[in-house]
Amino acid sequence: MSRLETKGQLEAKIAAAITQFEREHLGRGPQEVRAWIIQDLILVRLKRVLTPAEEKLARDPEGHRLVKDVRSQLIEGSRSILDIMVRDITGVQVVSLHSDISVETGERVFVFTLSDDLESRIGR
Repeated sequence: MSRLETKGQLEAKIAAAITQFEREHLGRGPQEVRAWIIQDLILVRLKRVLTPAEEKLARDPEGHRLVKDVRSQLIEGSRSILDIMVRDITGVQVVSLHSDISVETGERVFVFTLSDDLESRIGR
C-alpha cells in the first residue's frame, strides 16, 4: 500500500481484486462490487454472483442448500488466496474471513477482519 493512496482508492482496488478472483476461481464475476474499510474490517458486497444454473437450482430447498454449501466450500478452499490478495493491497494481515451468499438475491458478502486498524492508517 502506498502512503498516497486514499481510502476510496484502496476500496476500489479491493473491489477490483475480488471481482478478478470471482472470475478466475469461480467462473463468473459479479455485476457490481463495493468495498468499505471500517477500522479493522473490510466489508465487500457483491451483487448478482449466481450463474443461471445456480439460480435455477436454488428454486427448491435442496438446491438452495446445495448452492450455499458449494459456494462456501469454494471460498474455504481459496481462503489463502483471498488473505494474500487483501494483505498485498492493504499491507495489513488478515486475521479472519467471514462469508455468506443469499440465493434469493444473488448477493454475497465478505467480511475480512484485519490485524490492525487500517482506516486510521490511510487518508480519506
